[in-house]
Amino acid sequence: MTPMKEDYLKIIFELGGGRKKVSNKEISLGLGIAAGSVTEMITKLADEGLVEHEPYAGIALTEKGGRYAAELVRKHRLWETFLVDKLHYNMTDVHPEAEILEHKTSDHLATALDDFLGHPAYCPHGGVIPSANGRFTNISHRLLAEGEDGEEVIIERFLDNHDLLTYLSEIGLRLRDYIKIVKHEPFEGPVVVERLTDGQTLNISYKAAHNVFITPKDK
Repeated sequence: MTPMKEDYLKIIFELGGGRKKVSNKEISLGLGIAAGSVTEMITKLADEGLVEHEPYAGIALTEKGGRYAAELVRKHRLWETFLVDKLHYNMTDVHPEAEILEHKTSDHLATALDDFLGHPAYCPHGGVIPSANGRFTNISHRLLAEGEDGEEVIIERFLDNHDLLTYLSEIGLRLRDYIKIVKHEPFEGPVVVERLTDGQTLNISYKAAHNVFITPKDK
């Protein structure tokens, strides 16, 4: 399988495509590519039995696609955790390294790495690490962009993307931040939020708001 196809499976997995249908637009924003390119690749993945796709109804991973994606994500996130926790990498820099390492990692090595790390449940970006059999705890797949004005939420996780993580670091948005969604600016403008722990106002770009996941504050 080509790296590009694997990237699609991983982004669909991250967006919740193993448990719900995700849109072309969400995939496009997550990968930073044109919507037309998404449609073409989804057709190829559907022909291979990796995704299910109904026009205008969304995209979901098949059982086969879900297993493959979970295996990729497991290896990738284990390496990210190792690089941050043991080699003290900055969490914004680990994605490219993990991309290389995941393709060189056997199931046996992944199990050994998991044992060495003490079976971590989450990667440094808040993403769940699937078990060796592909199981994982339920997490939120609700995007910051979907939050309502006035709603108070917790920042749960970020999509695994170097440019996104660098941007969020620069503007000061962090995992587990407790925020209030102030407003969505029109015409694909930013989402304005207030961090309730210090009162700081942050403007989260339209694209970034589609790459950040939230959970209710009382979860």
